[in-house]
Amino acid sequence: MSETEQANSSGTSSIVEKKDDIHVQNTISTITPKHISSRDADATLEFMKKFDSQVPEITPAEESRLSKKVVTIVLFLTAMTNLLIYSDKATLSYASIFELWADTGLTQNKYNNSSTLFYVGYIVGQINLILVQKLPIGRLMTIIAFLWTLIIFLHCTAFNYQGIYALRFFLGFVESVAVPILNTTMAQFLTAREKAATAPLFYSTCVGVTIPVGFIAYGILYAKSSVPIWKLFFIIIGGCTFVWTIVIFFIYPNNPTDAVFLSQKEKVWVIRRVQRTTGASIEQKIFKKSQAIEALLDPISWLFFFFFLLQQLANNLPYQQNLLFEGIGGINNLDSTLVSVASGGFAAVCCFIATTFLFFKPNYTAFSVVFWTVPSFAASIAVVSIQWDKKIALLAMLCLASPLFGIPWILMFSWNSTSCSGYTKKLTRNAMIMVAYGVANIISPQLWQERDGPRYDPAWIVQIVLSFFIAPLLALVIWFILNRRNKKRVELLEKEGESKGFVSNGSDDDTSEIEVNNAVLDLTDLENEKFIYPL
Repeated sequence: MSETEQANSSGTSSIVEKKDDIHVQNTISTITPKHISSRDADATLEFMKKFDSQVPEITPAEESRLSKKVVTIVLFLTAMTNLLIYSDKATLSYASIFELWADTGLTQNKYNNSSTLFYVGYIVGQINLILVQKLPIGRLMTIIAFLWTLIIFLHCTAFNYQGIYALRFFLGFVESVAVPILNTTMAQFLTAREKAATAPLFYSTCVGVTIPVGFIAYGILYAKSSVPIWKLFFIIIGGCTFVWTIVIFFIYPNNPTDAVFLSQKEKVWVIRRVQRTTGASIEQKIFKKSQAIEALLDPISWLFFFFFLLQQLANNLPYQQNLLFEGIGGINNLDSTLVSVASGGFAAVCCFIATTFLFFKPNYTAFSVVFWTVPSFAASIAVVSIQWDKKIALLAMLCLASPLFGIPWILMFSWNSTSCSGYTKKLTRNAMIMVAYGVANIISPQLWQERDGPRYDPAWIVQIVLSFFIAPLLALVIWFILNRRNKKRVELLEKEGESKGFVSNGSDDDTSEIEVNNAVLDLTDLENEKFIYPL
């Protein structure tokens, strides 16, 4: 059975008449019949009712062209946005070598506090996920991009560390739901396989951000300007985000039905192929309490939660890298920017390797997580073991430990999104992950206490045990549970044919029903016992 058939198969169904409801009743399996109000159907339903019958099935040649077009445009939009988000996060790290500390009164511990406050804002900002479900995500992304541009520019007005504290808190608050929005957009346009294969390319902007930002920092060090260099740095980064905000305003879609880069026929094809391959709803503007509760009770959600909580305890390492270079000695500001560029380039290349592997072996995510954690695990042990006077060896191990643990984070973040269904359940699980991510990053900067420098052994030990050993083991536990669920679901799929759902027109005058793809029902992965988990 093909991947598409598995994702799309959901058994035979019979219609149970009920006005304003969907009633899907399986005639073979023991799945509990679903009674869902017609308002709970996919947000694209009205568009498809109007245009679906007018559009023929896509041919293989047309699908190939459409796939290349959609992947290119959507990946470019989301990846560039993600790159600028991480550029904003990295600004303080690079500004630390531009006399920012002297001008604002920052110290190592106050710098750590500013990083912690960013993630306090990040956690508080998860309340904004309500807006993600209620508002058009394209317009919401425009607002977020404008606000984070404004905050980056306001960094230039800071003259003490209290101002830096406030600005980092609000930057975290504004950016808190940007990544979930980007993930939602990719899920709306890309098939299950396309999203799995391109996710590492998308997230390579996280680990590769040091390439463009490092070159900008390198160039600024040669600038002859009356403006303090660190302020010039913020102006350049803020200017880039402002230009991109304009692009977002004109091009970023709310969902496939209003994508300006697609024709009407292509919009229908995109919706069809996404629903068929994912078995999931494209967009849902109604908050479903039952799905939120299911997300909280699903053990898989908590395994992902604890993975990110433990793994991201190491996340301050990339931002600490420039200061560690200084502590090792013999590396000036120019050298540190070039080393960070090379480090980011190395990580980006590894992301491409991970992408290629998962394209051909799509069910090996957990094992890839373990594989890409090993270099960070081994290099971290080396950093605490090598004699302090072995500067070159320490530098090499630091450059190996710092960038590569981002790849497991990339793989797990994507897997977290594709391994559940139901729009509200996805948003709830994303909120859980973002809270875990935020809590870990509140703790992470505090591991690097000034008194432990220049080697910071306690921070390295925490990372070795929790981030690089226990966290990847949780990925294997997730794989084991989902693989066991899939075995039962595949058996069910082999017994039964493709099922359809039925949606009432929702009018007092019209009690008829229309047949729809099962994905339109917006069922969760536990409600739909034929949802196949990507592994």
